[in-house]
Amino acid sequence: MEPARETLAVRVIPTASHECERTVAGAQKHPTAPEPAPSPTAPPTARPDLELLVHGVGGTTPEKMLGDPRTVRVTGDDTAAVFRRAEDAGPPEDPDDATSGGRPRDEPDRDGGSRGEPVQEAYVWCNLTSGNASRALWLLLLPFMVVNLAHWMRPAAPGRTRTIRLYGLLVRLAALSLTVLLVAAACEVALDLVAWQCAGVTACSGRHSWLSFLSPAGHGWWSAPGRRLALAALAPTALTALLWYLSHRTWSAYESHRPMVRTSETDPDAGALASPGFWYGRRLGARLRAAHTAAGLLTVAAALTFPALRRDHHPALLHTLGLILGAALLGWALTVVVVVCRRGRSEARLDPKTDRHLVRGLPLGALALLLLAALYAGWSRPRWQSAGRLPGDPVFGTLMLIQGVLVLALAVVAYDLYRRNPDPRAAMSGLGGPAVALLACALGGVASGGVAQRVADWLDGTRSSLSGPPVTLTWQASAIPPLLLVLLATTALLGVRVGRLARAERVRVRHQHPGEPEDPARTRAIARTRAMATLTDRAPLLLAVVSVTTLLLGAAALTGSQTTGLPPARAAQGTDEPVRIAAETAQALGSWLVGVGLLLFVTWGRRAYKDASARRTIGILWDVGTFWPRAAHPFAPPCYAERAVPDLTWRTATWTERTGGRLVLSGHSQGSVLVAAAAWQLSPATRERVALLTYGSPLERLYGRWFPAHFGPDALAALHRDTGPWTNLYRRTDPIGGPLRVPGEPHVDHEPLADPRAYGRSPEHPLPAPILGHSDYQDDPAFARARARLLARLHPGLPAQRPSVQEDEAPMS
Repeated sequence: MEPARETLAVRVIPTASHECERTVAGAQKHPTAPEPAPSPTAPPTARPDLELLVHGVGGTTPEKMLGDPRTVRVTGDDTAAVFRRAEDAGPPEDPDDATSGGRPRDEPDRDGGSRGEPVQEAYVWCNLTSGNASRALWLLLLPFMVVNLAHWMRPAAPGRTRTIRLYGLLVRLAALSLTVLLVAAACEVALDLVAWQCAGVTACSGRHSWLSFLSPAGHGWWSAPGRRLALAALAPTALTALLWYLSHRTWSAYESHRPMVRTSETDPDAGALASPGFWYGRRLGARLRAAHTAAGLLTVAAALTFPALRRDHHPALLHTLGLILGAALLGWALTVVVVVCRRGRSEARLDPKTDRHLVRGLPLGALALLLLAALYAGWSRPRWQSAGRLPGDPVFGTLMLIQGVLVLALAVVAYDLYRRNPDPRAAMSGLGGPAVALLACALGGVASGGVAQRVADWLDGTRSSLSGPPVTLTWQASAIPPLLLVLLATTALLGVRVGRLARAERVRVRHQHPGEPEDPARTRAIARTRAMATLTDRAPLLLAVVSVTTLLLGAAALTGSQTTGLPPARAAQGTDEPVRIAAETAQALGSWLVGVGLLLFVTWGRRAYKDASARRTIGILWDVGTFWPRAAHPFAPPCYAERAVPDLTWRTATWTERTGGRLVLSGHSQGSVLVAAAAWQLSPATRERVALLTYGSPLERLYGRWFPAHFGPDALAALHRDTGPWTNLYRRTDPIGGPLRVPGEPHVDHEPLADPRAYGRSPEHPLPAPILGHSDYQDDPAFARARARLLARLHPGLPAQRPSVQEDEAPMS
């Protein structure tokens, strides 16, 4: 007789709750025992189906996922774990207790769940992405996350290995420039505005009593300009150390889990997501973390060394020591660049090496040079006085120019990759990566300029005693108002388009419900929801307008700052009245908008981590950003998938190996991306016993268009070819999910589900049916039917649990 087989259906559902940390940490725990193989004499129906629920990034509790207040933890820790209902878990295995039958906790003991459904498990991993509201401070490092995204947005180009490596190299260099820009901005505020300008002017230091001990009027030991700079250098040094600590701690907590090692070959069409080392970037992460930490420390050391070097002409010995120190800084900086350029990700294999000597020696050498720079700057120079501003304009102007050149080179490489293998669905014809890299650089520059200008205004209330921040930063902040005007105009045009589409949808809605009484308000609501859902497909247009405008405004800001040497308001004096008013308004509004924007950003982020509705507002963007490994910038927010994907892979592979049962990976929204990523990591033998059910999935609509090298048509087709049957559910009212459009497999996409399920009132729906959009797919009868058909198709020779609804198709909406 054929061995009994168990069936597992893995459903990923998006829910949101800030109670995750409390519930996971405080859940009932029990010992876990290995699942025994099914008895060869057992009948095929001896074991029930098993459904593993995996929530989305918003987070939830196992009690809510399982619909039962009594849950027990089967396996896992306080960060991520698998739960079951207490009544489904069975008694703990006790070899001395004959009544337990030797059954472990993680083996089902019923012919179905408590409600006649498959026995359910819940994989709870919300502590990876939510919990403490202080995690919203990661939003301040948004430019790092955005530039890290650019690494993964390259076009698909099979066989173009060298060009692909060049693409990754350019993104890593752009990411390194952002780290230097952040630390340089911190140096501008702490060293230039506070220690050099304000503390060196009696009028400014007198208004701020906490600077009195640095004032030259006090003739204290710290009043010397070089010593003031050395003391102020503690602030950017502490910032660099904090970034290193956060990166190292989060990697150890979330991203240090090794994926399952496979010995079989992978499908070359499957892409990098099927590579054994994709979710384990330990070696590159350690190298990049060391390089970026060293770059930050070297930036602080340069801010100390070169102002003193410009002052030193006599004695000759001190000047010579300064030249030697400057040469050492340049040499070590070149070493950092070489380290960043030399090695990319080793995805083809699991690389456990750490390059320990390099990882330790690079930042320690930079720290030693920083200490020498502080000693050199603090050396006694009796006639040295601080006047004007530190030489920041050449630094920020050079950084801005380097970033522009890198972005343009990246655009050339990306287009070359795209034209060799064009994909009409790829966003911006393959230029999405360069556009996002440009946006990251713009965010870094604008934030630096705005913060510096706000600090200068705070220190110098009368704006008469300080020279202010570098002119380049002021021009960058002044570019915000015109950029917002272009953004508002584009948004207005999109709003007009949505209005026209909504009017056209009203006709379709009326035609889809013939014979029912007309309800104008109901028709408008459905049509408006469908029209608003199409805005997701207009994101490439919006990003293209913003990136082109940003490039033009950035070029104008760099040209204006370098040619005039004056801020926009002063440079416009003597011009026509409209030009002068526009320049003064842009300069005044720019710094205020950055300050208000940063405050709102942090406030919104903290609320998003506490409030479910606010998190859903920005959740999909943040989910996309933190899904990808930190391959370009080590200080980006941590990647939750480097823990979640190995967890799902291990659970799926070990369960199928022990039981030989059927498995349906079922994912909603961002969970469908995790499901696909986990399926790619399975061995071919395991994938043959796995079916996929996705619903509300952004796999093609977002990931396929913006990340074509990893989720493009060829990759999805390879995944479907290597796994069992696949069904995708979606609605026309869903702003995130959509059809997968797998090449050559039209049956993967189910007909669009009806939403709402009923237009008006009826005996079956006495109350108005809600417009669900992106939520509650699993409550639709089509969900149970699709899952039952997948189970039947996965192993036709085995009996499947019969669905409780009729096998008819859902009506179109």
